[in-house]
Amino acid sequence: MAQTIAAGQGLVTLVLGGARSGKSRYAEGLITRAPKPWVYIATAEARDNEMAERIKAHRAGRAEAWQTIEAPHDLPGAIAQAPAKAAVLVDCLTLWLANMMERDFDIEAQTALLQASLERRGGPTVLVSNEVGLSIVPDNALARRFRDLQGVLNQRLAARAQRVVMMVAGIPIVVKSP
Repeated sequence: MAQTIAAGQGLVTLVLGGARSGKSRYAEGLITRAPKPWVYIATAEARDNEMAERIKAHRAGRAEAWQTIEAPHDLPGAIAQAPAKAAVLVDCLTLWLANMMERDFDIEAQTALLQASLERRGGPTVLVSNEVGLSIVPDNALARRFRDLQGVLNQRLAARAQRVVMMVAGIPIVVKSP
């Protein structure tokens, strides 16, 4: 995991899967194989009690060795803020995209900024994202737009990543490997 691919560019791993497929647990395991520091970039916002409890449980499950950066909107800035050689986990791109859509950000511009921030990383980076295109076609335009944008975001990051893993029922299936 601590391997680098090219001078100045760290290994990028994209971990995809459905809800409760084991994505976060698997991604955290990848990061903890790398030398410290470990940086957890969290994109969730506690907008209700249930989400606040989920965030609290996620935090409680991580060792104290993790540094946490809250980044519901400025994910590229948070990635740039992480120490250059640190192992970084972004959890998750799906919530980040929803946050961008809700505030009517330019998704294309934000995706380009995200990709540029990954290009500058020297340490390993693990990105967690939901695979949302395996279900029924959503019944409304907003949900279909979200599904489509998530699919495009996942494709773009999978093309950039050296490693892509699909989680199915807690089992990692390697889709792409260096």
